[in-house]
Amino acid sequence: MAELLTLTALSILVAGFVVGVVVGLTGMGGGALMTPALLFLGVGEAATVVTADLTAAAVYKTGGAIVHKREGSPNMRLAMWLMIGSIPMALLGPHLVAWLTDDTEQLNHVLIISIGFALLLAAATYALRLYVNLLRVRSGTHVHDDDPTIRVVPTLLVGMLGGLLVGITSVGSGSVIMIALLMLYPGLSAVKLVGTDLVQAVPLVLAAAISNIALHGIDWGILIPLVIGSVPGTIIGAHLAPRVPQSFIRRGIVIVLTMSGVALLDKSGWAPLGVEETHPMLIAGIGLGVLVVLPIVWGFLRKQQGLPMFGSPTIAQLDDPDYRPGLVGMKKVDRE
Repeated sequence: MAELLTLTALSILVAGFVVGVVVGLTGMGGGALMTPALLFLGVGEAATVVTADLTAAAVYKTGGAIVHKREGSPNMRLAMWLMIGSIPMALLGPHLVAWLTDDTEQLNHVLIISIGFALLLAAATYALRLYVNLLRVRSGTHVHDDDPTIRVVPTLLVGMLGGLLVGITSVGSGSVIMIALLMLYPGLSAVKLVGTDLVQAVPLVLAAAISNIALHGIDWGILIPLVIGSVPGTIIGAHLAPRVPQSFIRRGIVIVLTMSGVALLDKSGWAPLGVEETHPMLIAGIGLGVLVVLPIVWGFLRKQQGLPMFGSPTIAQLDDPDYRPGLVGMKKVDRE
């Protein structure tokens, strides 16, 4: 019990609560935010942190999945094919890394560099999701199809890639798989997309947690405050979601993931910035650069689609797969 009253335990609880609120608000960002947060807090080795994060995620995501299942929002056939691909790879992933490393120090190094790249991939998928929605809106051909014909092979491959990524890094169940579903099944409504992803994520994360626990054990001093903080945070975030503009939060997530990914890669010794040690102010500068550059790049992408650099459809509108524009001002004009 004394372990739960330390400053470290309090910091884990606070981190779990904050990330839980973000997950409840947006339905994404769990492992992608929790794992680097715990690593930067220095509460344990990478393998220990990944194991605790996956175990906690299996707890707080189960509640959300049950709610979606009761409301009938998931596409269970699609979720089943994703799980067939993801669960075996989630079980295999941690053992694969363990087989390829000789000792704890090398394992920690490999995991940190893997998590760094996974965070950058997650940031890219968040941004890609908006661009895919922009193309969907501009095409004007989007049709609702909540019961699409399952594309078995691509769906299995998405599940396998997501399972491997989650099993090794705990990152990807709510980001990489989500964008893949959006691209494979553009007719799915928002509630079906989120519900399907959440339902398949529970057994995926649970399998990854079991495999990591079998290899590395579980640190209860990390897990208990993490669960205590994340569960109420997720509930509060879910209640606040209708009142908070999610587009701003998701753009913030992209910036934080980019900064965290670069910082972890540098911590691992990969040194993406070409320096021996990255100063925190330099990482902050990267975040500021992303904050300034992304809107400009986004503006040019809009212009390529015949839209003004800023205006409707807004980020918030594009972030909603159910958004349907009116005809006025949305028809692309061919220029000489």
